[in-house]
Amino acid sequence: MSFLLAPMLVSLLLLPPLLIGYVSLQRRRSRRVAELASQGFVPNAATLRLRRRRHVPFVFFLSALTVLLVALARPVTTVSVPNREGTVILAFDVSNSMRATDLSPTRIGAAKSAARAFVDRQPSTIKIGVVAFNDGGVVTQQPTRDKQQVLEAIKRLTPQGGTSLGQGIFTSMNAIAGKALAIDPTTLDQGPDGPSIDIGYFGSAAVILLSDGENTGEPKPTDVAKVASVAGVKIYTIGIGRPEGTVVEIDGFNIATALDEPGLREIADVTDGRYFAAENAAALASIYDSIDLEWQSVKQKTEVTGLLAGISTALFVVGATLSLLWFGRVV
Repeated sequence: MSFLLAPMLVSLLLLPPLLIGYVSLQRRRSRRVAELASQGFVPNAATLRLRRRRHVPFVFFLSALTVLLVALARPVTTVSVPNREGTVILAFDVSNSMRATDLSPTRIGAAKSAARAFVDRQPSTIKIGVVAFNDGGVVTQQPTRDKQQVLEAIKRLTPQGGTSLGQGIFTSMNAIAGKALAIDPTTLDQGPDGPSIDIGYFGSAAVILLSDGENTGEPKPTDVAKVASVAGVKIYTIGIGRPEGTVVEIDGFNIATALDEPGLREIADVTDGRYFAAENAAALASIYDSIDLEWQSVKQKTEVTGLLAGISTALFVVGATLSLLWFGRVV
């Protein structure tokens, strides 16, 4: 424990004289009682019980004063505060199919709106990054606790190109690791158990993948998801669009596009994540409670002046109450 006003501890020197004065007063009272006893005034049983209790209120008063004088020095102590910490990557599908209007105003617009709602709910201990992917992937915002930077990165996203969910997941893993990860594509497809590629462990990280799920590029998304699973990263997939689909015009051509829910569910299942259907902008807001991030105990300095002042008051009230009950007076 430390003190912001340590010189105020000098006030504790008032306590010894107070204690000495009390002891001196009690000795004078004892001598007076002895004199009265010699004259034939013998105290009854009730009086004897009260004499045995007479020091109790003073002990409470002295303790209250001690705590109050310590509080005047503004003590600061280090306490362990539980904080939810980790990294969340918002991976946006920015392919041309996200221009579709089966969600209002468009798929990409609904994804942005839902993501903004998610960002607003996060505590300051969570780092959030933004990844945009179509045929390839790019980190548009490195993980940061600055929510405004994240919101600006989301605002800048524009649909174009095809869709590679595998690239989106891989780029998200790069953002979590904070470096370029090297994965040989030829080692990804290694049977039902997937690749045994060790890229490190990131158990306090998660990826929120916002996409309509229509994959048109390599690598296979479930293979990359298995790499993420080995690294302890859970992927929460958000289905943007409607299963019945719609038609979107791209470069003068009308192209049918529909939400691929089975594909997105499979990606989430590989990493023990969850799939959510974002049929409206508010759907993503509930995902935060489902993300299993790490709770860490953070040591934090806290001033406990108010706490000690409360304890001092409580001790004084107890002492005063006992004094009133037993002796009919506070002091």
